[in-house]
Amino acid sequence: MKISVSQIQRGSFSEPLEVEETVDVSELETMNNDIRRIGPAQVKALLTMDQNEEIIASLTIKGEMTLPCARTLVDVPYSYDISVDEVFSTSPFITEDELEEEIHPVEGEVLDLKPYIMENILLDIPFRVFSKESNPEGAAPRDGDGWSFVQEEEPKEQTIDPRLKKLASLLENNKKENE
Repeated sequence: MKISVSQIQRGSFSEPLEVEETVDVSELETMNNDIRRIGPAQVKALLTMDQNEEIIASLTIKGEMTLPCARTLVDVPYSYDISVDEVFSTSPFITEDELEEEIHPVEGEVLDLKPYIMENILLDIPFRVFSKESNPEGAAPRDGDGWSFVQEEEPKEQTIDPRLKKLASLLENNKKENE
């Protein structure tokens, strides 16, 4: 999603420049994250420019991605709706303080919003998602070639190894003598 700085300057005198676009963010699938599939993002941007050569982009990003279930690893669709403000500076002199305040420099005459859109989608990925089905089809297998899932049984009463029975009685005698 690329917008020329001059277009923002012309359009933002009376009211914010409004841009709606579908952005292909399928590149996120190849990165090292949990996204299995992601569709194109619907982006609505309101762009204004102030007297300090700063561009304020109010972004609304909507879409859907597929993430793995935390319990069963099946595909879980996850819809996202992100509202975020990003600040850019067209000034050739950007201070260290401005960079720390996350004011992004604009290089050239074109503002490319795609990296910031993808960054905000990555920041919105939940820590874990769960499938609503109790036994979903395609879940993690319960058995395989030479192995099977075994559930723990209730703990049995502790039995003393017969070889250590005399030692246990010796410890009991010591306790009685100390009391």
